[in-house]
Amino acid sequence: MQKITPFLWFNSNAEEALDFYAGIFKSMKVTSKSFWGEGGPGPKDSLMTAAFQLEGQDFIALNGGPIFTFTEAISFVINCETQDEVDHYWDKLSSDGGTTSQCGWLKDKFGLSWQVVPTILTKLAGNSDKKKVGSMMQVMMKMTKLDIKILQEAFDKG
Repeated sequence: MQKITPFLWFNSNAEEALDFYAGIFKSMKVTSKSFWGEGGPGPKDSLMTAAFQLEGQDFIALNGGPIFTFTEAISFVINCETQDEVDHYWDKLSSDGGTTSQCGWLKDKFGLSWQVVPTILTKLAGNSDKKKVGSMMQVMMKMTKLDIKILQEAFDKG
């Protein structure tokens, strides 16, 4: 068991979220479920919590009611090796009511924030040539979905 596990508070649609993520991530499994009993805030026998893994990362989902909502203050980064991977996660996570923002950020239809980031971005941004990095960053700041080819071209032109 990992030491720290993200705990995600859903209104009453945690099972829908689990199904949604199962259709997006190659590796997704529910490892346990618990259900509301008599006198709980949720309907008796409805899902209370579900422990699950996305790509080996443990999470817990709670159907906790409409008390709290997700904000951009917490997001999950998906490190992508290829543009096909970027496109896959971007298109799937922003579908069906999700919203997109700049620099690879989006919110899925549940309001959970994700950053879909090509791994080359970290490599380019960490380069010692500040002019090339600056050129790449200026282009990145104008993007919504990140494009590896365009980022690399901006860096190379530096």
